[in-house]
Amino acid sequence: MRIAFAGTPAFAAAALQALVESHFEVALVLTQPDRPTGRGLRELPSAVKQLALRHGLAVAQPAILRNEEILEQLRLAAAQALVVAAYGLILPQAVLDIFPAGCINIHASLLPRWRGAAPIQRAILAGDRETGICIMRMEQGLDTGPVYLARKIPILPDDSAGSLYDRLAALGAQCIVEALPQIGQRTLAPSPQPADGITYAHKILKAEAAIDWQRDALDVDRQVRAFNPFPGAFSSLKKETVKIWRGFAGTGLSGRPGEILACAADGISVACGTGIFKITELQRAGGRRLSAAEFLRGLPAAKGERFVAPG
Repeated sequence: MRIAFAGTPAFAAAALQALVESHFEVALVLTQPDRPTGRGLRELPSAVKQLALRHGLAVAQPAILRNEEILEQLRLAAAQALVVAAYGLILPQAVLDIFPAGCINIHASLLPRWRGAAPIQRAILAGDRETGICIMRMEQGLDTGPVYLARKIPILPDDSAGSLYDRLAALGAQCIVEALPQIGQRTLAPSPQPADGITYAHKILKAEAAIDWQRDALDVDRQVRAFNPFPGAFSSLKKETVKIWRGFAGTGLSGRPGEILACAADGISVACGTGIFKITELQRAGGRRLSAAEFLRGLPAAKGERFVAPG
């Protein structure tokens, strides 16, 4: 089956790799333009572009999809379908109309729950117990198209957005390889999404990652996990911003929200509105991620001191 592919980050690269290994003919790969990355702000290619070039695939990096040049390039690719995974650009109707088998999206949620940009983080923040992958036919609405195939996985108690991202990327790659031949042969019909249960996964804002210690410890735990690895949940200790990467919710001690109740090599116990959150991995500004024991050697903290909202 001859296809085109549109995607940008590692999530999409996993799907592209699986399609290449399964001997789909990839006529053209679309990915976003190279972006300045890291402290040096060097322009680096996306994970999808790097993979495509290693396989000798044709790559296009349009900033928009509404000009005739890219539309003609897509037509000339003569692909039966366009597979889309975390591409980052909205597909106009002119693109949707080019492919006989349609534009097929790999979406990282169980639609219609968590339509939109950040389904993995939103599922963790909401305390969902499961999520999954939907293979859907794209239309003009935001993730509103009918679904060809859905697969569920549990959200584990210690899942971060990063670990869940990796598991969903692998599952998405499996699902698209399974579904795409049937879509091309028209032996797999999509089902409309239910009208009930629609939620939207709005883009993550950095301000959301500031920890509110007045919330329940389970809420703090979800916040830490949802924002690992990006943008990183954070708070302030001794007037210094600290990113908090790992920990777990517990009970047994009490104090003012943000108050350090105990410091030990295995973690820093902090009071929440209800319960405690024991921090096991954290990072000072400009430093590296450290265990609680390592962190306390560099920035000693004592019982009674408080984590507060950054000023």
